[in-house]
Amino acid sequence: MGFSRIETGIQGLCIIEPQIFPDERGLFFESYNEKAFTELGINTRFVQDNQSESVKGVLRGLHRQIAFPQAKLVRVVYGEVYDVAVDIRKGSPTYGKYYGVILSRNNNRQFYIPEGFLHGFLVLSERATFAYKVNDFYHPNDEGGIVWNDPDIGIEWPLKEYNLSERSIILSEKDKNAPRLKDLQ
Repeated sequence: MGFSRIETGIQGLCIIEPQIFPDERGLFFESYNEKAFTELGINTRFVQDNQSESVKGVLRGLHRQIAFPQAKLVRVVYGEVYDVAVDIRKGSPTYGKYYGVILSRNNNRQFYIPEGFLHGFLVLSERATFAYKVNDFYHPNDEGGIVWNDPDIGIEWPLKEYNLSERSIILSEKDKNAPRLKDLQ
């Protein structure tokens, strides 16, 4: 069993590809192995698994925990999403830069997001089941976020490629009213 690590150009942020074992019955792969991840330089201790299901056009994010930042290992169990992480680590040479990756049931890629990043995803398929591990428990009074289309970040969401538009994006009220990066305290 094995994993490969793909660098993104932003320190600590990486894509993980598991080794897939297909046969006539379907396929098998390990989605997490502490020893293998440690060998890849990911020494995060995960304490909680979360899962969400969303329909096409749902955009969740860009979110963060403020005083209790979370590292995440995210993947798609069913469907397809465009997953984004934005570096907001103070003093980072890539502060304000983002990296986006397609995660799907077909490619089985995972995205490792260290502490100090905003995170969000856009559902590209008719439905998607999104699963992720975190290294700290959720603190409901510690939430923060940045608006998904902040021009200072300039995320190139793949809207046209998936027959979506800015008007078709489905957001929570909290995400609709999120501030811009320049207003981050």
